[in-house]
Amino acid sequence: MGKVSSPEMVNLVIFMFSPYLDYWFKEITPLLEESFGKIDYISKELDFGRYTTYYDKELGPGSKGKLIGFERLIHPSLIADVKLKTNQLEMAFAVEGKRKFNLDPGYIHHMNFILASTKSWTNRIYVGKGVYAEITLMYLNGSFRHWEFTYPNYANDEYKRELEHIRNLYLEKRRLSLEGVNISENRNKGIGLSKERSRLRRFEGDSGAEIT
Repeated sequence: MGKVSSPEMVNLVIFMFSPYLDYWFKEITPLLEESFGKIDYISKELDFGRYTTYYDKELGPGSKGKLIGFERLIHPSLIADVKLKTNQLEMAFAVEGKRKFNLDPGYIHHMNFILASTKSWTNRIYVGKGVYAEITLMYLNGSFRHWEFTYPNYANDEYKRELEHIRNLYLEKRRLSLEGVNISENRNKGIGLSKERSRLRRFEGDSGAEIT
């Protein structure tokens, strides 16, 4: 029988894309930091529009994107709250119901890259609050590997290289976290999530139960 243990903290990642990326990136990143803490990595500009036309009717054609990594590690069970918050930000700037940008949250663990979605599919599991999670990439033998169902942009080496940079930063933060260096019990407070969820402490509460 396996021993029940608490999950490791993970590195929050948000992929932002828009046909008007430069403008909206400057407008939205301060709000992201207000909600989720300091940004410690911003990727180079990545082409997104060539991978899909799905968002063209709403956003317009020619979307570009950037991957954003955050300094503060989070409990993986918070990903549903993060998705709800990014949805709120998208709609706060929408015009006549049409968004001006898209925010796709996920997280990096040393073994994989996870994306959150409000859409159910055969490769996704329900994580609460109307949100599902999928293992978009696995990390195996020194590199990110994609699946048959992986979104084509994340299957591209250019995206994988950027995620590798965030993973390297995560590994150093994970090492310090496991050694107990500069870790505060209140590290998850004040990140713009629900009051109950923000009380999650490091290495406590395997299922995400509230801890006082």
